[in-house]
Amino acid sequence: MGNVARERMLHQQQQRRMFMAALLALVFILAAVSTTEAGKKEKPEKKAKKSDCGEWQWSVCVPTNGDCGLGTREGTRTGAECKQTTKTQKCKIPCNWKKQFGAECKYQFQAWGECDLNTALKTRTGNLKRALHNADCQKTVTISKPCGKLTKPKPQESKKKKKEGKKQEKMLD
Repeated sequence: MGNVARERMLHQQQQRRMFMAALLALVFILAAVSTTEAGKKEKPEKKAKKSDCGEWQWSVCVPTNGDCGLGTREGTRTGAECKQTTKTQKCKIPCNWKKQFGAECKYQFQAWGECDLNTALKTRTGNLKRALHNADCQKTVTISKPCGKLTKPKPQESKKKKKEGKKQEKMLD
């Protein structure tokens, strides 16, 4: 019986060691988590600037050269205690925009309409999608363009006859 009691005692010691190791690991993990959270500093909220400065009002973009490309716009705001009441900002007018409606106005256009045979033009309308920097834009616009080549539809029978004629020639050869 001495051996059985000794084995039991060794088994209990092993269990205690494993329990202590698990307990120490848990304490270590909890300490690491609390240290990480303590290291995070709460960012102080930025104080709201109490100012009587108004919103910036921007002029339209004026290209440096030509009617599109890089340019500048002027910004102004009001307020007695504002440090800055005017400033200049770089801007760009894309050269592929519809400049006839203003480079600051972006429109969503519908599909082109049918060709008007009297004028040889087709038209479509666009609804204002976006007005950049408080631009004064029309709500809807209409544009026209030439219809292009007006081709008369070819009758299908002539194509069939040509194909059949070629087949017969090949068969004869």
